[in-house]
Amino acid sequence: MTGTDFNAFEDTPYTLPVFFLGHGSPMNAIDDNEFSRAWAEMGASISERPKAILCISAHFETTGTSITAMSDPMTLYDFYGFPEELYRVVYPAKGSPELADLVIKTVRSVTVRKDLNWGLDHGAWSVLLHMFPNADIPVVQMSLDRTKDARFHYDLGRKLMSLRKKGLLIIGSGNIVHNLSTINWQDAAYEWAVDFDESVKQLIESKNHDLLVCYEKIGPFYRQAIPTNEHYLPFLSCLSLQEPDEKITFFTEKVTLGSISMRSFKIGD
Repeated sequence: MTGTDFNAFEDTPYTLPVFFLGHGSPMNAIDDNEFSRAWAEMGASISERPKAILCISAHFETTGTSITAMSDPMTLYDFYGFPEELYRVVYPAKGSPELADLVIKTVRSVTVRKDLNWGLDHGAWSVLLHMFPNADIPVVQMSLDRTKDARFHYDLGRKLMSLRKKGLLIIGSGNIVHNLSTINWQDAAYEWAVDFDESVKQLIESKNHDLLVCYEKIGPFYRQAIPTNEHYLPFLSCLSLQEPDEKITFFTEKVTLGSISMRSFKIGD
């Protein structure tokens, strides 16, 4: 694809699912564990090969909304203090300037700037290398706007609905519960973290999206569960893409490291 070739993303007779993935520790990129295996299974479960992937990661925050528009995004190591092996991982997926242009065209009411510097952060590549290990599907990342609230990100996600009919796979990567200040480097969970995670699950199942957007009203533990909301916002962007008759399938339903929810789900078939 060269130039702004919107014909490359014509409507298809199918609708691709949407994934929200609790990505957790960067070590999940290289560990063989229940999370990495589940991501691989989810990648294999997609019946139609995506033309491209649009990823909304907790680790791409900007003032305003941006979208990566380079042809060859670099693999970013946006973390420190991990084994050298992790810094040798490269996820060489191509970008898609055409998809960037299509997103800008699709969400006309929001100004989306092209970004030529960011690349693929670990919120994207740490899960994609398990879902699509051949790195042969183009990947574009759309940023979170640090100046906007939860409702903005939910509504912006909703504007992407038409892309699901164009062969595009939308993935959100974050964590419903994410508190690094209370992290415990063991496979264990604080009661408050489990309580909040279960409350969110129940609200998802009852389709109470309004309360999930107004997360400050979800029980007494929201301040501990969401001290900052950058890991929660990709969840809302994905949830907004649920059609009324679509089911949600949960997987990796676990809180680990004390205060990290790995809860993930798939919208649609």
